[in-house]
Amino acid sequence: MIGDIDETKAPLLDHLIELRKRLLYCIWAMLLSGGICFYFADAILSFLVVPLKAGYGDATAKLVYTKLYEAFFVQLKIAVFGGFFCSFPIIANQLWAFVAPGLYSREKKALLPFLLATPVLFLLGASLAYYVVMPTAFHFFLKFQGKLGGVELEALPSIDNYLGLVMQFILAFGISFLLPVLVMLLNRAGIVSRAQLVAARRYMIVAAVAVAAVITPPDALSLVMLAVPLILLYEITLIAIWFTDRRKAAEAANEDSEETSVVKVAE
Repeated sequence: MIGDIDETKAPLLDHLIELRKRLLYCIWAMLLSGGICFYFADAILSFLVVPLKAGYGDATAKLVYTKLYEAFFVQLKIAVFGGFFCSFPIIANQLWAFVAPGLYSREKKALLPFLLATPVLFLLGASLAYYVVMPTAFHFFLKFQGKLGGVELEALPSIDNYLGLVMQFILAFGISFLLPVLVMLLNRAGIVSRAQLVAARRYMIVAAVAVAAVITPPDALSLVMLAVPLILLYEITLIAIWFTDRRKAAEAANEDSEETSVVKVAE
């Protein structure tokens, strides 16, 4: 067992120095990525307003800003937002480089698939929000324009509020799509079994609706479009755990049969 772990018996000070070095790498990666994103802020914003233009349809999309400094601060937000996403692979790599020496080799093999699945699932959730949910939701919101009691009702979203709404959608769907990683980790750690997860299905449905209601904009359409994928992801995770349990049981049975054969040959 001792030989299974990396030979890195470092004192606390060495660990703190290593942590400082990894954090500096992460900070420099974010600053560099943020600077590049600030330079290309207009192009990034052009990409982020595509769902709004899709929501307007044939009409001309329009964004306004009501404070003189609002447009500049929007560019800063884009730099921070884009810098974090661009530097995330480096941040994840530095986190793994700091944690990995203290793990057993079998623990590394168990965690590595989850580390690889995390950005993939996040991108899937963000893509669903960008390409499907936001255009549909914005089209629904913009339908309320027109005459109301003899008064012309026109949507004039500010650029800051729009960017905040886009960030909310992307983060809400991206983080929510990490549900399979969380459930699988809990199962691998032995905290919950598949039987317990199946028994908690009805509570999961309620929790999915509650979470969607909290982290999405206050409308029923966004709530449903997040809650339904969450429930489906939970069911897919249960199926994946079932296949994993069957594979482990088959491997254990094969090992037992091999041991029995060895004992019989020895006799």
